[in-house]
Amino acid sequence: MTTAQKTKYILNQLHQHAPFTLAGALLGVAFMLLFRALSLPEQTGHFLFDIFHPGHVLLSAMATAAMFKLHAKKHHFLTILIIGYVGSVGIATLSDCIIPYAGEVLLGFHVEAHPHEHNSPPQPNNPQPDSEHAQGHEHSLHLGFIERWWLVNPLAILGVVFAYIRPRTKFPHAGHVLLSIWASLSHILMALGTQVSFAQWLGVVVFLFLAVWLPCCISDIVFPLLFVKPGEPLSHHHHH
Repeated sequence: MTTAQKTKYILNQLHQHAPFTLAGALLGVAFMLLFRALSLPEQTGHFLFDIFHPGHVLLSAMATAAMFKLHAKKHHFLTILIIGYVGSVGIATLSDCIIPYAGEVLLGFHVEAHPHEHNSPPQPNNPQPDSEHAQGHEHSLHLGFIERWWLVNPLAILGVVFAYIRPRTKFPHAGHVLLSIWASLSHILMALGTQVSFAQWLGVVVFLFLAVWLPCCISDIVFPLLFVKPGEPLSHHHHH
């Protein structure tokens, strides 16, 4: 596989994934509006994140490891394990945690998490609870591979094992793109304040799209292909 073939293949995949990712982001915002209309408790976002993020890591590890094994002539298990783990956990953390958190901060969700604090009188006799309460969601960056290390990391390894035994990319990749949308959405749900403007909703669509489109393609396609040596044939298993 030449550099030109890699570049053409990657750009083609990014182009093909854009409409599906945008549709997923719009659907995600629609479900966010439904959650707010139902007045679901704040813990709902945490619960959903603990389901979708580990599932995303599992399928991402399967797709990343399978992509490398299908394209590389030499594929020792340890090499596949390292590539599959780093490509899934590392980029899933970027997709599900870091980019959504950046969007939450830039869109002002963390500032508006407890708007009544501005009108509340100080509590000199009880400063510690007030100080903690005033912080709101300032510390709401959730890193799954640390907070749920006992779940996320083993699932990444399990995904690599599955890919090593039976390398397939189509189902794991499609499924992990969908789960990534829901994991990113769940992270944002944990930070929503009481008032969300129309501009903020538009911003959510943009950040959901960015959180899924580039990271997922990088994880499953770009990252494993970086380790495929020039001259090795381009497999078409991803499409078939």
